[in-house]
Amino acid sequence: MLEYPNIDPVIFSVGPLSVSWYSLSYIVGIVLGCLYADYLNKKPPVEKNIRVYQDFLTYLVLGIIIGGRLGYILFYNLSFYLDNPSNILKVWQGGMSFHGGFVGVSIAIVIFCKQKNISLLRFFDLIACAAPIGLFFGRIANFINGELYGRVTDSYFGMVFPAGGEFRRHPSQLYEAFLEGLVLFLILFFLARFTNIKEKKGFLSGVFLIGYGVSRFFIEYFREPDRHIGFVFGNFTTGQILCVPMILVGIVFIANSLIKNKAP
Repeated sequence: MLEYPNIDPVIFSVGPLSVSWYSLSYIVGIVLGCLYADYLNKKPPVEKNIRVYQDFLTYLVLGIIIGGRLGYILFYNLSFYLDNPSNILKVWQGGMSFHGGFVGVSIAIVIFCKQKNISLLRFFDLIACAAPIGLFFGRIANFINGELYGRVTDSYFGMVFPAGGEFRRHPSQLYEAFLEGLVLFLILFFLARFTNIKEKKGFLSGVFLIGYGVSRFFIEYFREPDRHIGFVFGNFTTGQILCVPMILVGIVFIANSLIKNKAP
């Protein structure tokens, strides 16, 4: 059995102000992701005169926060927030949805590309390649916080989480950091840097959508469902249901990319 490290979620405090690993992970993931997108945009084909870090950062942050919060409210706890609307803005108390954040960022990308008059699909591809960086740091922060832990297990990888009772559980946050973060990043990096896939607009976005959707769908079998929701449609979780349209849209992206780039 592995031992949960019990890292203090708060890095340091100065008076009433404190810096947590969770907030730091968001900052590091967003900054590194934007810088990495700028690095990829230096390699042809490029979107000229666009600096992701300087130009898109504000759009990205707003998309993540607004979309992530609204997604959690709508997908995971609507009844509670209808009864307690004053809690909607209390983001510091937790409650962010990846799928909601994804929709929020997608809307931000559409608005940004229209304003800058740049290729929508090509910019989607840049952000898709950078997204696993943020996912990796975010899941590590979930692990440090001892939240979103896995189901009960007797496997070697099981550990006892402070909020998970006395039973050993899968460290599903680390599984997600590995598959949705590291593995997906490496796949997209290889395709973007060592193949001509980058020339096929929308293909990398499709790979991200399918890669994340399949990884999350699989890991949900190890992750403890939300207590106030449990399972839906038999033994499926809300997270798995939300991954299905992502996978289908990813297939459409790749098919569309291949058709439009098919040699005459």
